[in-house]
Amino acid sequence: MVKVALVTGAARGIGLETAKQFLASGWSVALIDWDADELAAATADLGAQAAGFVCDVSDPEAVTAMVAEVLARFGRLDALVNNAGVAEFGPIEDCDYAMWKRVMATNLDGVFLCTQAAVPALKETRGAVVNIGSISGLRASTLRVAYGTSKAAVIHMTKQQAAELGEYGIRANCVCPGPVRTKLAMAVHSPEIIAAYHDAIPLNRYGSEAEIAGVITFLCSDAASYVTGQVIAADGGFDSTGVGLPALRD
Repeated sequence: MVKVALVTGAARGIGLETAKQFLASGWSVALIDWDADELAAATADLGAQAAGFVCDVSDPEAVTAMVAEVLARFGRLDALVNNAGVAEFGPIEDCDYAMWKRVMATNLDGVFLCTQAAVPALKETRGAVVNIGSISGLRASTLRVAYGTSKAAVIHMTKQQAAELGEYGIRANCVCPGPVRTKLAMAVHSPEIIAAYHDAIPLNRYGSEAEIAGVITFLCSDAASYVTGQVIAADGGFDSTGVGLPALRD
């Protein structure tokens, strides 16, 4: 029996690394993304156990069709990783309704739609859902009114899923990454921003895509069979520091 994972937002970053870790553990993986070109490039060398499916997770009809295609290809579903997300930052007064809706459509609606579509298949396997939140959903920050609120809602949705789906043996957990050393982050984070994050994080560094993916795949594994409804901050201790001042460490 080969287990099957469905990973959204899988053409790059944490999603792609998660797919690779599943594959390395002997799983088959459906990689979902709305960027057809990036998805094709990402899946080109992953082998027969991986397949890409183009889908906008904010589109209900597209999600329903995508899950049906995944089941037709692989025959089962053991884990759903809701990783797809968009980030638009700016001051509250500059966050117009169109921006708000764009962020919520993917980050929140997408998690709801994909989970709802996958539940019948997950009931059959007593599978797992892992939603990707963010440190921004656990602690407020500037310029993130839409993004942070969407991720806070995902955290609560995870608990709703765990409470309702547990009777079917389906587990639901949420991983909240802190700052991660992705190509995008390194391109937009100035030396001053990097230094400030290092000062605020007890482990004094950014995380890696592999470290976040390791937590995700663990939560989908049999080793986490009694873990559900949990919110895990994979953040180097960032959330634990609260308002502690780096200057007071000495």
